[in-house]
Amino acid sequence: MKKSILIIAMVLFGATTVSAQEYWNFGVKGGVNFSTVTGDYFDSPDSRTGFNIGVLAEIPVADRFSIQPEVLYSAQGFTEASIDQANFADVDDNVEYQLDYVQVPVLAKIYLVEGLSLQAGPSFNFLVNEELDYQPLDDDGEVALNNAQDFEFGGAAGLEYKFNNGFFIQGRYTYGFTDVIEDTDINNSAIQAGIGYSF
Repeated sequence: MKKSILIIAMVLFGATTVSAQEYWNFGVKGGVNFSTVTGDYFDSPDSRTGFNIGVLAEIPVADRFSIQPEVLYSAQGFTEASIDQANFADVDDNVEYQLDYVQVPVLAKIYLVEGLSLQAGPSFNFLVNEELDYQPLDDDGEVALNNAQDFEFGGAAGLEYKFNNGFFIQGRYTYGFTDVIEDTDINNSAIQAGIGYSF
């Protein structure tokens, strides 16, 4: 799985020619996640506050249309106060179920007006960490798990505003179409907000 992530990243960001680099815009970005899960197994669990960080490339196709592939590390999951705390010692008020992914969204980017763009497209997500943290406010309490699927197919949509100096702000909603755990009705859902810089 890690080899697949590396290959995708190389294809998206390494296999470019000198002439292509004259037209492509590369950038870095980071921000905050407010993530949870949906489905019949959970009664509206609280969101986990995490982070996202990564790189992107904007490939112009037409005057107001670009393709934007990205590679992001995204910390997701949810917080659940009702998890049976009798099985854990020194439990915080809330227990975090942590699902961290390397996300590879490939987005269509349509400029509505100068600087303001609408983005939407599929996202190919690779699980890199799954654990239950019953002391999320401390360095202890992590319990490694192996229940979630290694791959998730999802989608992303949002808005971005890019300033003339290359800095941008964006907001995005992401959703996992495939089940977090095979044959269960559990799907990832997250709001991502962040800033970045395009070279």
